[in-house]
Amino acid sequence: MITSQVIQTSIDELKAITKVDLCVYDLNGNVIASTADMSDLNTNLVSGFGDSPADSQVIGAYHLLKIWDEGELLYILVAKGVGNDIYMVGKIAVSQIQNLAIAYKERFDRNNFFQNLIMDNLLLVDIYNRAKKLHVEVTVPRAVYLVETKLEKDGLVTELLKGMFSSQAGDYITAVDESCVILIKSFAQEDYSYESLMAVADTIVGMMNAEAMLNVRVSFGTVIQELKDVSKSYKEAKMALDVGKIFYAEKDIVAYSTLGIGRLIYQLPINLCRIFVEEVFGGNVPLELDDETLSTINKFFENSLNVSETSRQLFVHRNTLVYRIEKIQKSTGLDLRNFDDALTFKIAMMVMNYMKYLDGLDY
Repeated sequence: MITSQVIQTSIDELKAITKVDLCVYDLNGNVIASTADMSDLNTNLVSGFGDSPADSQVIGAYHLLKIWDEGELLYILVAKGVGNDIYMVGKIAVSQIQNLAIAYKERFDRNNFFQNLIMDNLLLVDIYNRAKKLHVEVTVPRAVYLVETKLEKDGLVTELLKGMFSSQAGDYITAVDESCVILIKSFAQEDYSYESLMAVADTIVGMMNAEAMLNVRVSFGTVIQELKDVSKSYKEAKMALDVGKIFYAEKDIVAYSTLGIGRLIYQLPINLCRIFVEEVFGGNVPLELDDETLSTINKFFENSLNVSETSRQLFVHRNTLVYRIEKIQKSTGLDLRNFDDALTFKIAMMVMNYMKYLDGLDY
């Protein structure tokens, strides 16, 4: 429902232009907004006018008019003054408030529609019927973005996003919880490559940091072609956000299409994870790896197990790097210079990170 503050602003602007005092009452005769004191008008007459079949009525210097919305009586508007000009100003005010009520209701309905669409709470026939009523295009390429920040309770992220993306361009912003704001972004038929999706995410991260000094995490799903599949892209974005926290904590943008093996591990039952770790390491599970060892392993994997290139980038002698690798081999039984062992070690470390995320086990 339209707020009293919005109505007050609207009639204040009309008063400034026409010099006519206006007052809006609810159906019980209570003042919603007013530009002047109209306490000499009997409120019983105002509430009684709501039951009258007439759309307008004159009581002394007061012109009473009804404000409707799709056949439902919303408010009673009173314009104070004498002459036909007063009546015309009242009609303009009625039209203005009716249009505001329609716009606010449509905005609420759209928000409600997209929330239910994301959560899979709508039947297929309802999706198309409501989309038509709300003027939402059905067959447009779209992707869902999640923008997470700890400071969303004050609505700042939502307002900033609304300044960047608009429903006129086919973009919609909503939320289903307090932790994330959801952007449903539409794309042109010929321009929804991975690069263009990443460009949107980069813009969001950059704008949040520049405008409000906010550090946000952004994830996004794949592009869907029909409105009914928006929930699919949302679930992908949600998984990308969760998986990113576990395996790619250093990244502030995570795409579902780049999750790789992390996506598979994320869907494993924890019992299978425990069994896998025990089979790989036996009784030699590495409890904690120091920063030097982690840095060595990560750089070694980044360079596709190339000893010479890794030692060069780490600024260490080749023999020093070999010593570190052999030290890992002695403690785990896996030789990282061997592709199969390196792959097993990489997966096992990711599984252990996942287990820490799930239940805080100190592996």
